[in-house]
Amino acid sequence: MSEQVFDISLELQDGYRFDVDFGLAGVPALRMDEPEPLGAGEGPNAARLLAAAIGNCLASSALFCMRKARVPVEGMRVEVRTTLGRNEAGRLRVHDIDVTLHPAVPDEEQARIVRCLDLFEDFCLVTESVRKGIEVDVDVRVETPTTEEVTR
Repeated sequence: MSEQVFDISLELQDGYRFDVDFGLAGVPALRMDEPEPLGAGEGPNAARLLAAAIGNCLASSALFCMRKARVPVEGMRVEVRTTLGRNEAGRLRVHDIDVTLHPAVPDEEQARIVRCLDLFEDFCLVTESVRKGIEVDVDVRVETPTTEEVTR
């Protein structure tokens, strides 16, 4: 299996506001910010984007399967409830994420989605990656205003 790599960049605007460039032509930057009192709440924070990514991935995976099975999906609503809490060290963490999909499918077609309901989660790349734990490597390169790098 070949790997795919993509890069995004975030640029600090002020306070805790960052603009995210997804590196996609024609796609505008996304404003992220921490909620008050830390930030100004002028955009979603990372926990909300994680919840949205999981909800979107599951919905897209289910939708793909239903369309492949030629089930006419007339719409879909997704609800994502995310619970934050403190870990043993007192650090705020995402404790759990509950996703509810509401596909709009005609009554006479609902029996045809049963196989999709058994399969779609396994094909959701974000959800399954989060469930298994994603390796995250961090490198900090401190720059001075003259753009000289100091590596830790």
